[in-house]
Amino acid sequence: MEKINRNTALIIIDVQKGFDEPIWGERNNPQAEDNIAMLLKAWRKHGRPVFHIQHMSLSPTSPLNPNHPGNAIKDSLQPRAGEPLIQKTVNSAFIGTDLEQQLRKIGCYSLVIVGLTTPHCVSTTTRMAGNLGFETYLVSDATAAFELTGHDGRKYSAQEIHNVTLATLNGEFATVVEMGELL
Repeated sequence: MEKINRNTALIIIDVQKGFDEPIWGERNNPQAEDNIAMLLKAWRKHGRPVFHIQHMSLSPTSPLNPNHPGNAIKDSLQPRAGEPLIQKTVNSAFIGTDLEQQLRKIGCYSLVIVGLTTPHCVSTTTRMAGNLGFETYLVSDATAAFELTGHDGRKYSAQEIHNVTLATLNGEFATVVEMGELL
């Protein structure tokens, strides 16, 4: 991998306490948050831009609803002063927010995307970033997915969901990398 631009932004998507609740089912990549924390530490050390994304579910029963304690960002990944917190109500961090404007204002045209969950908000934000012309890197071991059941009742493991999602994004919307390639 080529060296990334000094002004490459780290986009941390929806690393919220509500994803620890059992309603989501089996999850892959239990070390995702630790890997995100290592990337965050490196970005902060080098003074690179960091953007935190928080899902504000409109569903009153969702663990990610603002009235639920699960809406909070996990303690190890709390934003610091000067790090923007973008709140969204849909899967994409670009819809209904000023994320794109903030990135362009500071001259960021390259993004590293991490967070939860791979097939939902991470995928949707990554797709839009690519479509908006950002050079986009998606970190495979700093993202995670949950098991899903298809329309036909077939169960898909969290690892299958994660792998297929990464495969659909790589080369089309982003370059999928591992954390070690960035550090």
